[in-house]
Amino acid sequence: MAKIGSWPERGTIPAEGGGDSAVWGECKGSGAKPYLAAVHLDGGRGPAYKCSCPSRKIPCKHVLALLVLWAQDSVSEREDRPEWVTKWLFGRQARAERAATGAPAAVDPEKAAATLRAREESVGRGVEELRVWLHDQVDAGLAEVPRLGYEHWDRMAKRLVDAKAAGAATLVTQLPQRGGDDHWPDLLLERLAMLHLLVDGYLARDEVDERTRAVLRSRVGISIRSEEVLASGERVRDTWRVLGHRDGLTPDGMRVRRTWLRGIDTGRPALSLTYAQPSQTPQSPFRSGTEVEGELAFHPDGRRAVRAGRMTERPLSRPAGETIAQALDTYAEALAIDPWLDTWPVVLADAVPARDGGWYLADRDGAALPLEPGDLWRLLAITGGGPTTVIAEWSPRTGLAPMTLWDDEGKAITL
Repeated sequence: MAKIGSWPERGTIPAEGGGDSAVWGECKGSGAKPYLAAVHLDGGRGPAYKCSCPSRKIPCKHVLALLVLWAQDSVSEREDRPEWVTKWLFGRQARAERAATGAPAAVDPEKAAATLRAREESVGRGVEELRVWLHDQVDAGLAEVPRLGYEHWDRMAKRLVDAKAAGAATLVTQLPQRGGDDHWPDLLLERLAMLHLLVDGYLARDEVDERTRAVLRSRVGISIRSEEVLASGERVRDTWRVLGHRDGLTPDGMRVRRTWLRGIDTGRPALSLTYAQPSQTPQSPFRSGTEVEGELAFHPDGRRAVRAGRMTERPLSRPAGETIAQALDTYAEALAIDPWLDTWPVVLADAVPARDGGWYLADRDGAALPLEPGDLWRLLAITGGGPTTVIAEWSPRTGLAPMTLWDDEGKAITL
């Protein structure tokens, strides 16, 4: 990989104070298109990486190979840098300036609409190819799946990345993850079915309402910049309870923070997503354990939101809460809009830890949901096993992950 012959196009970009600001290269791959890799060495809080490959690691092997060549003085300055490098670095600089000044970016509605149409056409071609591929997998059966290497799945994922359908590509890369479960055929069929539903929905997107169409776009990987959301997204003013947050990793190894909010007057849920490099902690514009009064601008899917302007902050008041049955009914309503939704915030009243083989959280009606083991002992230490209001993130795959709860003195404690 770190061979000059694999990188026919490569170069560096000088920094103003001397040295190199960035290094870029185009690596020959197995497909017709090369992998586009770049490193922003002078990125402020540390280096930033970019590569067009579908690898789940950051930095990926292409970026590492490029850095090896650069360290060996095999990459020199070039003035004829490609447009994709200039565009990426310019975008990073513009975002840094906006973050420093707080100024929103200007958005051209006509240009944004034209970009979306072109993206949808490209993604549509990739999704059509995915539809044929899915039929081939079902026709071939599951008997040979345990013998298939990751290359079998990554080939399709790479084609989807080339078609700018990164969301669908991520779902494809998750197909072979059996996790040692003897029931992996059931899990694989479920994932194939959800992919098939996504394909059918996206190819018939002109026949559904705008909200469903936005969900389909989001799930295949068509994202909308926060600047566009602030410029034209739905604005909702309310007092928003910051229910809590959970940190995780994206398939590419980036760290992501999911911060859940809910409007006191509207009852509307909102999700704020922030990202960071693997060595950094994502920073959210909202603090857990608080309420903020102001406007949120919502993405077209009606769920993800960004902060719109200044907000008034105060300590979080205890919400009334709901039973497990009511929480699951709300989750079912959300699934009807977005069947690929795998996490959802729940606010449970009078919830108590219970043990029956594993640990559960039970409500006053006797219904119970399984608990993730991570924060179990802290929950027990704070509540003493007694009933309290618990805000948790629910996932049918992993269980309840408590985010916020109240102690005996009525104080909100974030986990």
